[in-house]
Amino acid sequence: MPTPIKLPNLGAEASEATIESWLVAVGDTVAAGDPVVAIETEKATVEIEAPVGGRLTEITVPAGGVAPIGATLGVIEEG
Repeated sequence: MPTPIKLPNLGAEASEATIESWLVAVGDTVAAGDPVVAIETEKATVEIEAPVGGRLTEITVPAGGVAPIGATLGVIEEG
């Protein structure tokens, strides 16, 4: 089942974040809790963890892209 990697709410002041880098590539296998993408806000750089274990099947916001809070950054296929 596909599970989205969402940009979490990072505080009242942040409405968007820039994707600094993807720490895994499409096709890579990840475990739940593994860091998969580094994002940058005005105040900090944060690593987003995989919500489930599986294989990264899609990157919807590439490195350098800007995404609003709640946006899907990528997709993991569980299993």
